[in-house]
Amino acid sequence: MALADVLSWRRGQAARIPERLDELRGPAQGVVVLPVHLTWHGLREFDVSDAPSRVRLYTIVLSQGKRNDIARFLHPELLRRDWPQLRGLVTSEVRHACVRRLGLPGSR
Repeated sequence: MALADVLSWRRGQAARIPERLDELRGPAQGVVVLPVHLTWHGLREFDVSDAPSRVRLYTIVLSQGKRNDIARFLHPELLRRDWPQLRGLVTSEVRHACVRRLGLPGSR
């Protein structure tokens, strides 16, 4: 793969992440049902009030979601709270984009 292709792909990954944390408008409680385009293996319902369930939800959305999915399903304060665990579960491109765009901590 050419360097230009790698850089283009990385920019594409970063573009999926909203520009600011305040663009996130996901729920702070309740059950979220993900659309099929995000999860096709049957696990589609996640309780946002339950930390392990929420971390699974956020990992899927950050890894598979489009920009509007990320804004729709992630809550800013809950993302900030779960970030120490999430940053080890997402790709380095997504992690770096979240640090740059959302102001989340970059190192452990």
